[in-house]
Amino acid sequence: MAKRNWKKVTANSLRHAMELCLEHARERKNLSVDRVADLMGLPNKWTLYKWLENGRIPAVLIRPFEHACGITLITRYLTASSGQLVIDIPAGKRADASDINALQGSFSDAMGLLIKFYNGQAEADDTLGALTQLMSGIAWHRENVNKSLAPELELFGGDNE
Repeated sequence: MAKRNWKKVTANSLRHAMELCLEHARERKNLSVDRVADLMGLPNKWTLYKWLENGRIPAVLIRPFEHACGITLITRYLTASSGQLVIDIPAGKRADASDINALQGSFSDAMGLLIKFYNGQAEADDTLGALTQLMSGIAWHRENVNKSLAPELELFGGDNE
């Protein structure tokens, strides 16, 4: 079985986002539900299972849950469900050919799914995920270029004196 590309994963509900976060924790960080609950400071894993069962989690525990799992899928889902777009804050590093190539690949994937969607051959959730990923990638590059205007940012190198 091929490894999942977690950069392209999108959730279609809060419960789905929680399940995906736990899958990420297990796959990438080798954490069990017990260990995630422990890292969150919960008394036992059953509380976490209860939240997973009914698709609810207290808002103050979303960030600890995502931090323990190592991925922000709940935050991304909540933001996308309110019609907003989330981008990672650019680190201000110079983009190389692989970054541009990944953006181009994201564009190709999104356009292919959009064509298939309008022909009735693709699911709406998959198409929305690909389009959101593309918009986030473009917005990231936009902000990276914008950050290059800041004088304290050495985006494109320079002399370290």
